Amino acid sequence: MVMNWLAVLQVPVLIFSYWNACSYLAKSASVLHGRNISLLIAHPDDEAMFFAPTLLSLTKPELKNQVSIYCLSSGNADGLGYVRQSELYQSALQLGVESGERVTIIDDVKFPDSMMGIWDPELISNELAKNLASINTIITFDERGISQHPNHISLFHGARRFIQQSQAPIQLYTLSSVNIVRKYSSILDSIWTLLHSTWRNFSARNNLKCGDLPAVLVTVSTPADVRRAQKAMTTAHRSQMRWFRWGWIGLSRYMVVNDLQ
Repeated sequence: MVMNWLAVLQVPVLIFSYWNACSYLAKSASVLHGRNISLLIAHPDDEAMFFAPTLLSLTKPELKNQVSIYCLSSGNADGLGYVRQSELYQSALQLGVESGERVTIIDDVKFPDSMMGIWDPELISNELAKNLASINTIITFDERGISQHPNHISLFHGARRFIQQSQAPIQLYTLSSVNIVRKYSSILDSIWTLLHSTWRNFSARNNLKCGDLPAVLVTVSTPADVRRAQKAMTTAHRSQMRWFRWGWIGLSRYMVVNDLQ
């Protein structure tokens, strides 16, 4: 009986050790330094629900990155646009963004918050050209948009169009969509993500010139940073904390792990 209890008590210790080891390995794998980075999102709360590990990592002062958030809607689908804009400013500060001045929210009928609405990539490109002239790195959703949300997917196509038309050297990183099992596996997904990203970076190394950026960026948040991300949802984005969001912030790998390609 005593041995059984000892085995049970060892489980949280092993999980905590595994978690911290993954976080340490991710920090030593690939990172951005001295970049002017814009996180392109569709709605207030995207930054906390999907990109919190990335924000908490890239905003660390020692990396000397300039990180901003560019949101293409106020999230007004339920008539709460004004509230949600304020929530985004609060969340951004909690996730390491230097000041509210580094958060831009576009409230335009061209970009309605809608589960049915596909935004025109040319209009997105034009919007980015007007406001993101000085950045050299864009981070946004991939072509599947994590949740298949059409607004998320539109950002991917709009960002690609903008970069294709821009004469400046701009690096695009997109957040990888995964299957539903991995999506809700929290910290357990970190080891596979680390192995896969390490292999991708190793395979790409022969094609990279000296000084080029890594092919894949991976971040595994520490337990303390995961708690910060959860608080950004529960204390800043209060209007969005419906019952199912508690499951998301407790189980989603995107609260813990980000891999950008």
